[in-house]
Amino acid sequence: MSLGLVFKALADETRREILRLLQKGDLTAGEIAGRFKVSWPTISHHLNVLKQANLVQDYRKGQHIYYALNTTVFQEAAAWFLALLEERAHSGQPGSVPEEAQTGKIRRGGGKTCRKKIKAKAIPSPGRP
Repeated sequence: MSLGLVFKALADETRREILRLLQKGDLTAGEIAGRFKVSWPTISHHLNVLKQANLVQDYRKGQHIYYALNTTVFQEAAAWFLALLEERAHSGQPGSVPEEAQTGKIRRGGGKTCRKKIKAKAIPSPGRP
């Protein structure tokens, strides 16, 4: 499993919605495409990205190709996330969860507040006046 391909596949909202649809059961490409307002080639591209990441599998049944979730990859990605969080929590690295936070005894600066003012500068986006 390549986590890079998994994250690339999950980065797109359309592909995440396809995965949500497939949670309910296996569907053909036509059934998936019928639920979106995009072209068939676009849906085909999204399905290919999901297949490359091994998040979905396809199989032929008669004249139709059905797509199904591959839950093994989701389990592997979840295990990777959990291992990463556990490793950081035990390493004491910056960004790890301090012991006080784990025990619920968090001290937040002794009542002192930050008085530094931050000035925001508006930056126009390209193509807008």
